[in-house]
Amino acid sequence: MSVLDNFDTWKAFLSNRLQQAQSEGMSQQAVNNVAYEVGDYLSKSVDAKNNEEAVLRELWNAASKEEKQALASTMVKLVQNQGNTQ
Repeated sequence: MSVLDNFDTWKAFLSNRLQQAQSEGMSQQAVNNVAYEVGDYLSKSVDAKNNEEAVLRELWNAASKEEKQALASTMVKLVQNQGNTQ
């Protein structure tokens, strides 16, 4: 099973990678920039595996660059909050 098959698994995967990046000293801005690049890559290159990913792709494709940056930052916050509740 791929981490993309289940949205909760995907969020947990992102949360773990975020914690790892931050523990190695990556700044919040750098994390947000990476999230933007990952979001852009996924929207162009990876088929949505579930309804949540399909919605995120539609939002991403409809968004301006600034809105995409906000979506990426929001996704980071989502998984940061998940990591704090585990």
